[in-house]
Amino acid sequence: MDHDQSYHYHVMGRAIALIDAQADHVLSLDELAGQMNMSAAHFQRLFSQWAGVSPKRYQQYLTLGHAKRLLTDRFTTLETADNVGLSGTGRLHDLFLRWEAMSPGEFARAGGGLTIRWGWFDSPFGPALSMGTDKGICGIAFSSEAGPEEAMRDLTARWPDASFVEDPDSLRHWVENAFAMTGETKLHLIGAPFQLKVWEALMRVPSGHVTTYSEIARSIGNPKAVRAVGTAVGRNPVSFLIPCHRALRKSGGLGGYHWGLPVKRAILAWESAREDVA
Repeated sequence: MDHDQSYHYHVMGRAIALIDAQADHVLSLDELAGQMNMSAAHFQRLFSQWAGVSPKRYQQYLTLGHAKRLLTDRFTTLETADNVGLSGTGRLHDLFLRWEAMSPGEFARAGGGLTIRWGWFDSPFGPALSMGTDKGICGIAFSSEAGPEEAMRDLTARWPDASFVEDPDSLRHWVENAFAMTGETKLHLIGAPFQLKVWEALMRVPSGHVTTYSEIARSIGNPKAVRAVGTAVGRNPVSFLIPCHRALRKSGGLGGYHWGLPVKRAILAWESAREDVA
């Protein structure tokens, strides 16, 4: 894995802030590079390495109107899992994921009897706290907005009766495959039955595309449960792999994101850029 990824994301976060501050003006390469105290050539290379496109082109993906364009151009309905190749515990369309869910009884035990291993990893979206059992990854948190202490508190509080052991090497293969989007990554989803339905629906949304909270509610047979769906989306413990960032409001608003809206915008822009150049 490229160990400069977190640094690259830090630069992207600063770029988002600069672009927001100049919403009525497209910043040139020289302007962006200058405000970050970089040469234009270095900044161009950094951007292209991270985003897959030039800084000038990337700005269109970071604008606040990008979510509305995604709803118009890349909206995904979730009528059947077969549309995108999701079938039970089979491989998912977007990453080579295999998933196993806990039974309701296991979930009710709040992680009792589970050993959850954890470690910090570099990712395209800043430092990532990853957790997993012997069956697969059960948690990924991004700390660039929340901070490392809050990320750790948040994930460990979800399974208060589990035993937590720092052991990044036991997770490294899965985590690095996941962020590189190669090989196979196993997921161990720990949640209530309604949450699992919502998370499975999110997995049907291809990279570079989006859906809405109301569409998810309709697809799981409970169209009036939009607010409950929003809560379940926000409680997704496996950021990026269960793509809660692809859920938007029907109005085109970004909605919430548990690990910070700048991270959500960056992920959507990153995926959109790669979809366009693929």
